[in-house]
Amino acid sequence: MTGVTNLIILLFIVALAIPFYRLIKGPTVFDRLLSIGAIGGKAIVLILLLGLMYDRLSMFVDIALGYAFLNFIGGIAMAEYFRLKKEDD
Repeated sequence: MTGVTNLIILLFIVALAIPFYRLIKGPTVFDRLLSIGAIGGKAIVLILLLGLMYDRLSMFVDIALGYAFLNFIGGIAMAEYFRLKKEDD
């Protein structure tokens, strides 16, 4: 089980490169906001996979839920900030 879990974790880490590229090179703010959401979603899955690997899934589910909540609130806060900034211009 750990070999398969390690492979899946490695694939998710490689898959994080695409949103990171869009975060750095994104032509618009909305591209960057979407990439942050994608990175957060993949990070949640990685946290849960680590919980499976350590056989402590119940503890890692709580951590993943907290991270998902922070990711959601952060995305909304950034979108609101950029909306207000656009209205000022």
